[in-house]
Amino acid sequence: MFFYDPGRILPKSIRYLCFRISSLNAKRLTKKHDDMLRKAIVTLLLSSSIGFSYGQPSSINPGQRPKLVVGIIVDQMRQEYLLRFYDKFGEGGFKRLMKQGFMARNAHYNYIPTYTGPGHASVYTGATPAMHGIIANDWYSRELKRYVYCAEDTTVTAVGGSESSGQISPRNLMSTTITDQLKMATQGRAKVIGVSIKDRGSALPAGHRADGAYWFDSKTGEMMTSTFYVNELPDWVNAFNAQKLPAQYLGQTWSTLLPIEQYTASMEDDNDYEVVLPKKEAPVFPYDLKKLNEGATNFGLLSVTPFGNSLVLDFAKAALEAEQMGQDGTTDFLAVSFSSTDYVGHSFGAQSVELEDTYLRLDRELSGFLNLLDEQVGENEYLLFLTADHAVVDVPKLLVDANLPGGYLEVSKIAKVIAQDMKSTFGEGEWIENANSEIVLDHELIKKEGKDLREMQRYVAEQLLAHQGIKETFTAADMRENEYTRGQRRLLQMGYNFQRSGDVLYATEPGYLNSGRSRGTSHGTGYNYDTHVPMLFYGWGIKPGSTVAYQSITNIAPTLSMLLNIMLPDGATGQPVEEVFE
Repeated sequence: MFFYDPGRILPKSIRYLCFRISSLNAKRLTKKHDDMLRKAIVTLLLSSSIGFSYGQPSSINPGQRPKLVVGIIVDQMRQEYLLRFYDKFGEGGFKRLMKQGFMARNAHYNYIPTYTGPGHASVYTGATPAMHGIIANDWYSRELKRYVYCAEDTTVTAVGGSESSGQISPRNLMSTTITDQLKMATQGRAKVIGVSIKDRGSALPAGHRADGAYWFDSKTGEMMTSTFYVNELPDWVNAFNAQKLPAQYLGQTWSTLLPIEQYTASMEDDNDYEVVLPKKEAPVFPYDLKKLNEGATNFGLLSVTPFGNSLVLDFAKAALEAEQMGQDGTTDFLAVSFSSTDYVGHSFGAQSVELEDTYLRLDRELSGFLNLLDEQVGENEYLLFLTADHAVVDVPKLLVDANLPGGYLEVSKIAKVIAQDMKSTFGEGEWIENANSEIVLDHELIKKEGKDLREMQRYVAEQLLAHQGIKETFTAADMRENEYTRGQRRLLQMGYNFQRSGDVLYATEPGYLNSGRSRGTSHGTGYNYDTHVPMLFYGWGIKPGSTVAYQSITNIAPTLSMLLNIMLPDGATGQPVEEVFE
């Protein structure tokens, strides 16, 4: 008889043979032909290493796990950066992961909106905002009559840093994470730590049961946390903060790593599409950070330089050593999120020398980090994945100047026009309560005045659709009553949460930004420039390879669950990347 290890997946070739045997038997073939096919599949099974055996159970040990899992999210990274900057990368960073690991070349976000909070939540839960509830970085709450921040928690306070930056936790996350499941599988023995410049980039990946989540406080220049995790900073964190590394990084000049003429993958350094930093006359190298930060009352400038990533890696290395991660026989999890790539991308755009230089520097720092993991944890003793929380559109003004589709619209201004029209149609009243990434109607007023909510939703959707830059609009009723299977409407539905989303959702035309400025750029749509991100697996249990098959970003957590032989996050809707197991 056959014994199948449920932790592994059948290769497609063997699945096909199984299907053929079944279909041929159904046609009542002769016993001779039937026996020949059965012998063929037995030979394939015996010669493969997929967890099958003939006559005895699989020798795979379900308890086997790596010493450490390292999750890396590079904020705002397009998949194409791996190829565009490839020739200038060293051998030990991105190239090492690409050549020695497994790369899903066609990985995408499968919902709208593509923002930082939802992205980090989706990677670690294996679910979309429809399930995990992080529908944006901020969303408007009808109950509270204000915006809610995705990682806010008014029940906790700051530990280190400044008080205003301390009310942070993952409480708004409505699903468990892969890090939570590792904690459960090890009865709490696994150590889980999250690190990022952004609090949401740390708290959401680290999950509900983390030993620590640390983020950068730009007011004090310290790495801090909240009372959700600890009541006082560990000694090693205090020692790290005592080094005052942010001040050291801001005391230098940011020049290009290579001679600037070698940055052929980028546009001219001096152009009209990039944000000009305060005290600069043009967005050009070099950046004298000491001069630019002179007189500043905080350390916010650090985030808009590659050295914000350097600080995060410095802290990750300190956590690795001080917490002895991967050293005690129980699998630990270090979640690292690099935010400076996002800040640089927003300010300078995807075609800038500044962005290219940031990635070349990150590549070299990743190389050093991988070497450190080899030394402290052991080569092939750790499992690492790298992805992004979203990608980014080129500066729309650049697109327009190049005769490509793109442009700007301001939904808040459009909503004011629609609000005036609604008074003529439905009577006096402030029917629209809030408008930004979605339109929120005043349900209390509508009910009080005896109006039809669905009629008003449809009216707003139709009026919004009449404006240039809006491609599609849908009402909350549309999202709740229909099941969409393709296109922008499917992506919007995967981002729609019954408890938290608004009344009218919209998708822009390609290349459009909901913005009032023509320099710099952003993200948030369901188009390839925002959804197509890296997906790399490396190290323990990973064979070199790649696939061009479509992969959803929500497949990462299920893949990790199968590799670690632990339970899936409870809201996970993704599927394991089959090719990783073949």
